[in-house]
Amino acid sequence: MIVAGRASLLPIAVAAGAAVMVAAVGATITDTGPWYHSLVQPRWAPPDALYAVAWTAIFSLTALASITAWRAMPTAREGDWLVGLFALNGFLNIMWSLLFFRLHRPDWAMIEAVFLWCSVLALIVYSFRRSMFAVALLVPYLCWVTFAGYLTMAIVRSNGPFG
Repeated sequence: MIVAGRASLLPIAVAAGAAVMVAAVGATITDTGPWYHSLVQPRWAPPDALYAVAWTAIFSLTALASITAWRAMPTAREGDWLVGLFALNGFLNIMWSLLFFRLHRPDWAMIEAVFLWCSVLALIVYSFRRSMFAVALLVPYLCWVTFAGYLTMAIVRSNGPFG
């Protein structure tokens, strides 16, 4: 039986479900077909197979960070704010894939990556006073989004204009 409360399995189930949902929607949107393969990539771009591994690790760490940070929040209001920040981050994560892969607008995705990066930073800053473990779990996500944003910029520079 799942009992509502900070020590229950409910936050784990919700965090895991949200991570799986964001990952599944993002994967569904991501199309590495002919358009993507026609883009000039920088020499330092990782191989396609690495993205699945990296995102699996990122989503796992982020789900664990959300549980850890949520349990550390002393009030329901602070917990609600944290959930809202994670929801915004999930939305922005999906939007990047939509802009880049479905709309074929890496230029818009590059701009959106700034908002995605800021949302990860907001999660880190908001969690900082309550759970350094959650912060540590989110740092790889911030690093990955920094790298992805820089890669997106390199793709835009090498392939633009778009639209």
